[in-house]
Amino acid sequence: MSKKHETPVMVTRSSLPPLEEYVEMLKPIWESAWLTNMGEYHEELKRQLKRFLKATDLELFVNGHMALELALQAMNLEGEVITTPFTFASTTHAIVRNGLTPVFCDINDRDYTMDAEKIEDLITEKTCAIVPVHVYGNICDVDRIHEIAQKHGLKVIYDAAHAFGEELDGTGVGQFGDASMFSFHATKVFHSIEGGAVVFQDEGLKELLYQLKNFGITGYESVEYVGANGKMNEFQAAMGLCNLRHIEGEIEKRSRLARRYRERLSGVPGIRLCEENPRVKYNYAYMPVVFDGYGADRDQIFEALKERNIFARKYFYPCVNSYQCYREQFRAEDTPVAARIASQVLTLPLYADLPLEVADEICDLILVQGNGRNA
Repeated sequence: MSKKHETPVMVTRSSLPPLEEYVEMLKPIWESAWLTNMGEYHEELKRQLKRFLKATDLELFVNGHMALELALQAMNLEGEVITTPFTFASTTHAIVRNGLTPVFCDINDRDYTMDAEKIEDLITEKTCAIVPVHVYGNICDVDRIHEIAQKHGLKVIYDAAHAFGEELDGTGVGQFGDASMFSFHATKVFHSIEGGAVVFQDEGLKELLYQLKNFGITGYESVEYVGANGKMNEFQAAMGLCNLRHIEGEIEKRSRLARRYRERLSGVPGIRLCEENPRVKYNYAYMPVVFDGYGADRDQIFEALKERNIFARKYFYPCVNSYQCYREQFRAEDTPVAARIASQVLTLPLYADLPLEVADEICDLILVQGNGRNA
């Protein structure tokens, strides 16, 4: 087995364009001194992302959290929102910060997205919306969720932070529901250092989202909404434009690593990988592995990798309904599948520049720990 890595191998690493390419993009910013407030790069990135994401319309934001929070505000919702506890903090925080009450729906144990067959049991007269999450880039059961939402008159806002560029049967993932939020955080498949977007179909949201991200300003002398400063600046937009030029190659590199992990770990007793949906064009954002009845548990695998300076991630652990800030309001035992998966799942290092031999080393360590087969 190999020795401890001198440089840590992290679970993810930001993809960057050639430095010279980004520096060249900065020159017009210096010349114009237009650094923020919806400049030329901001508008060009919007145009290019609409094409790439096959989106009806799109608005950019300073980060994904602000995008989701303001998308919810734009819907003018009141009451309860059905969502998942198996997600990052931002999803639930955006709901709560809008004065809405999250109602947690359990997940399925196939792809860890919201179990659509459990949604209707949670609907009350107070329910106003559903906020599902395309976890790890696994696309939710959008057809069933749409059917339920139509039946009960509910809005659907997807957290698509993990699903940039993905498609279902050739349709951009942002086209499902009333709106979808994308995160362009530095750790994502596509990034603008920090950043985010909302994809939407309702023309009426276009002006409102623009106004909400600009303090609610509606004219030179009028402020009609309690908005926020959610504007993406020109340096972020420039990074986004650079990275968009290279995104297809980055995803292809990720796919090779994902295939290697699958070749090495598929069929090993006690190890479960998500089944790939042939209808989906994936971005290979994450490599989740569930250890269920394996020779070593999740935490033991995590520590064994850590000893070699390899850092996987317990993602998502704990579930949101176990957070200290929500513990008095919710019970993790009400969503038992999410609680179980959270205690068993580990996302393995996956980024474009990760060498295949390091992926092999990670698999070797996992297999030796569990005595699953000879590494």
